[in-house]
Amino acid sequence: MQSEIIGHFRPNIHYQAFLPPKFKLCVKINESSGMPDRKLTISVVAKKAGVGVETVRYYQRIGLIQEPEKPITGYRIYPEEAITRLCFIQRAKQLGFTLSETSSLLGLGDGKCVETKELAHKKLESIKSKIKDLSSMAHALERLIESCEDNSEHKGCPIIKTISRG
Repeated sequence: MQSEIIGHFRPNIHYQAFLPPKFKLCVKINESSGMPDRKLTISVVAKKAGVGVETVRYYQRIGLIQEPEKPITGYRIYPEEAITRLCFIQRAKQLGFTLSETSSLLGLGDGKCVETKELAHKKLESIKSKIKDLSSMAHALERLIESCEDNSEHKGCPIIKTISRG
């Protein structure tokens, strides 16, 4: 079964090297692989993009993807681009972008590299700041745990006392 990565990335450039280790990829199964030709209903689109149907509906409500017209009979049929867009949104989320920031990225498109780089730089600074905060929190917890280990007389819990004092 042959698969191809779909989305905003150019296939001949190995962007995957830049992605986090547990990065989920959206994969499109080629119709020529023996799979029956299925119409792209909301459930098919959601499955191919690796999200739930309710996620697709939510993204429609907030304007990240367009909802196709409902035919008089039957189900809404989505274009292949809906899967590409959903995959882009998921990749952006995995890189730490909020849905609002992802909306901005989608609005910029492929031709606005300077503006996109600025958004990415702001996100990177935010992530570094959070890492610094988390590191401080981890260090504080390590000290609290050590204080518990030093509490051989078991006169109250140093962690609870510290948290209670504020």
